[in-house]
Amino acid sequence: MREVALQPFSLDGRLVRVQIGIVTFLTDYGVEPVDLARAVEERGFESLFLTEHTHIPTSRESPWPGGGDLPERYSHTYDPFVAIGAMATVTERIVLGTAVSLINQHHPLNLAKQVASVDRIAKGRFEFGVGPGWNREEMANHGVDPRSRTARMLEMLEALKAVWTMDEAEYHGKFVDFDPIWSWPKPTRVPPILIGGGGPSVLDRVLDHGDGWIPLRVPVDGLVEFGERVKELQRRAADAGRGHIPVTMYGGAKRADALRGYADNGVDRVLFELADHSGPGARDAALAELDELAALGG
Repeated sequence: MREVALQPFSLDGRLVRVQIGIVTFLTDYGVEPVDLARAVEERGFESLFLTEHTHIPTSRESPWPGGGDLPERYSHTYDPFVAIGAMATVTERIVLGTAVSLINQHHPLNLAKQVASVDRIAKGRFEFGVGPGWNREEMANHGVDPRSRTARMLEMLEALKAVWTMDEAEYHGKFVDFDPIWSWPKPTRVPPILIGGGGPSVLDRVLDHGDGWIPLRVPVDGLVEFGERVKELQRRAADAGRGHIPVTMYGGAKRADALRGYADNGVDRVLFELADHSGPGARDAALAELDELAALGG
């Protein structure tokens, strides 16, 4: 089995190193979860990440960040933790993760157990991409005030880490509060926390609460400016006594020449987003697209 871009590959006579993974809205009308996981591993990709939306309110007061009408896939996604648990049982090598989990829409004690269980089933291959979300009506249905979503997310992360690392965990914050508890299983290790987002303060969150950064669909013509942010991130990490902080690009351009631009500007992993295949031919179309994307890695 070859591995896509885990080793330097040649692009226009130049060696490029960037890992290539897949991210998808895994839907009930698309390729089956187990089939997809097997196919991603068979083609040598480094990782497979899933998105999350617990539901989509029929109200469209919150504009979709992508512009226009909200695509159908947003309201048809599998629960990522259930799906990843199944995927873990039929794969051995690939990283499995969320990109991103909307953690404010979970109870922290339930979520701590879900993540720990998935990580153990995957034998330590789980990475936990998180974000505060954009859909205000969706948050409201979970009792989350959009004005405090980022602060709540950071408390959630602190509480989760307490449950994962302490025999008798407790946490007392403004949004999350519980007295000493027992909760097993523990994960194989604290899963790497990848902070999603691209706003002006996202690097602060990555440095304070994360192990990696997931920026979203940075245009190729904006990579030089983006690269300066990556340099700032790594410089600040070094000043804080931390090592290299991995950068995972969500929704990379599906072009071989773009991989060189990502590598030149500090991206460690590119997640190609699968198209929204549906209907009787969804599985075959998804596998054909995976073949095309694997070829980009040389």
